[in-house]
Amino acid sequence: MEFQQGPLLRNIQSPDDLKKLTKEQLPQICDELRQYIIDVVSVQGGHFGASLGVVELSVALHYIFNTPYDQLVWDVGHQAYGHKILTGRKDAFPTNRKYNGLSGFPKRSESEYDTFGVGHSSTSISAALGMALASKQKGEKDRQCVAIIGDGAMTAGMAFEAMNHAGVSDTNTLIILNDNCMSIDPNVGALKEYLTDISTSQTYNKIKDDIWNALGKLPIGKDFTREMASKLEHSVKGFINKNSNLFEAMKLRYFGPIDGHNISKLVDTLEDLKRIPGPKILHILTVKGKGYELAEKDQTKWHAPGLFDKVTGEIFKKTFDTPQPPKYQDVFGHTIIELAEKNPLIMGITPAMPSGSSLKFMMEKMPHRAIDVGICEQHAVTLSAGMATQGMRVFCNIYSSFMQRAYDMVVHDVAIQKLPVIFCLDRAGLVGEDGPTHHGAYDIPFMRCIPNLIVSAPMNEAELRDLMYTAQLDTQDMPFVIRYPRGEGVMPEWRTPMKEIPVGKGRKLKDGETLAILSFGHPGNFAATAIRNLKTYGIQPGHYDMRFVKPLDEALLHEVFARYSKIITIEDGTIVGGFGSAILEFMAKHGYSAEIRMLGIPDRLVEHGTLKELYRECGYDALAIEETAKQMMKNLVTVQESA
Repeated sequence: MEFQQGPLLRNIQSPDDLKKLTKEQLPQICDELRQYIIDVVSVQGGHFGASLGVVELSVALHYIFNTPYDQLVWDVGHQAYGHKILTGRKDAFPTNRKYNGLSGFPKRSESEYDTFGVGHSSTSISAALGMALASKQKGEKDRQCVAIIGDGAMTAGMAFEAMNHAGVSDTNTLIILNDNCMSIDPNVGALKEYLTDISTSQTYNKIKDDIWNALGKLPIGKDFTREMASKLEHSVKGFINKNSNLFEAMKLRYFGPIDGHNISKLVDTLEDLKRIPGPKILHILTVKGKGYELAEKDQTKWHAPGLFDKVTGEIFKKTFDTPQPPKYQDVFGHTIIELAEKNPLIMGITPAMPSGSSLKFMMEKMPHRAIDVGICEQHAVTLSAGMATQGMRVFCNIYSSFMQRAYDMVVHDVAIQKLPVIFCLDRAGLVGEDGPTHHGAYDIPFMRCIPNLIVSAPMNEAELRDLMYTAQLDTQDMPFVIRYPRGEGVMPEWRTPMKEIPVGKGRKLKDGETLAILSFGHPGNFAATAIRNLKTYGIQPGHYDMRFVKPLDEALLHEVFARYSKIITIEDGTIVGGFGSAILEFMAKHGYSAEIRMLGIPDRLVEHGTLKELYRECGYDALAIEETAKQMMKNLVTVQESA
């Protein structure tokens, strides 16, 4: 499908073409760029509001700076669509987030303009500072390094660690703080209130503007007046608003706040800042979803709305004649409320993902018992640990790929102290279009190697409820991990009575002959489909839903190895050190011998695509399981086919 491009945008293949425009033409190119994003995303899907909010900033940055020599680092990358379109990927943009298409995030292997790969938040300042220090070492005095970070990402400790270093670095590092009061959900915490104080201090802003305008009229050299203005502005900041010294206390020269949708002001400001040496921060105010009224009004809903009618704003939803299974995240969100209504010690914690994890349901119904701590995974884990020391039963809900950022806290603050924190790892396994930065591929091996930890995965919604029920019981005194995938389960009627599952106990779903399939978590449903199809070939595998990878159900495994000579393991995680590896370790430890095939995420980075496409590529969908079983049982298959 072809998408119409405006008359100016049509001729832009690189920032060099953008620089040929006059300053008076910049508002028009912003309008055309914004409309192109709306046109494509409405039909193809993707992140939406974030990129609309930085259209003017994207244009201004490439108009003023000498990219790619000057380095731009986009934090997270949800907002980098305009950047991609302006840097040679305009015609390929409709393939964004599609299988074998453009990545939804900046990616070094995709373009020289993508200076740093991003998908997780709060890395931009550290990366840009590293680039600036390298440039300084190489004598590249004219090279600019710019980090574009949202106020939501600024809450992470890593951002403050980087600013603390940047302030004393003597580098040309520019931090642009894109302040829109949003990450995916509304921002939380003291930093949000502090930035609001700065941006709404009418006295400070009026005096600052008056000083700047007055000095600009003096018949003195431009550089002198700006230097004088900077000194006066610094004094005003301290006198009018003591809180405004936060950034300058880190020795970062603070500029702003300015209107991030005023392209003329942005261009002038960036031109000025480019000439000012040293580390500095520019505070801009933007509106997430700018230019599309519905996205401005409901910014969470329009972060990544899916396909929609750009004229009416109707978001297209699939309709079904029969009840459909819910998303696992929604099963978690409703089940924790059921449990909390009976157990007053239950609390819910999430680092900035109340909508994505569905903890929002509990936040609405029990606002004092569900907490969004902002983009602070490490803090979320240790906060949960602190609560657990006081007898609370804390459900700490973190995406699997984000849990990587809090690994030390899981070991040091939870496992060593044997605190019964309940980790609900959402988006475990392949996640689809978000790609390798978001795939939850590694949590099985990095969790199962930690002592004092229980690691589990439900095959369906009923098991998720049972595991959550089990984890919060008073009899459980160990940290408890429950991993589950993105997307829908398999049970339309999922509100089943909850019951305790003995820790470390799997279940036999089906007896079989010669071949056994051992599954961990949701891929057990792929195995069940494959088993039904294998009947055609006379193959009757046994099927075991292991439920726990730590501790393993050794009694069940002894039964498996005593009865079956061929085994397939299936997991929605890396096969390196994962569930299949645990089965191999058991076999070696107990002296068994069997032919084993491990199916799961291979030992390589898996790119983006639909879940169906990625399961097929990685070789653990139902068809791949069927093909593996037929190959392992090829003698039987040959006999059946010849008969």
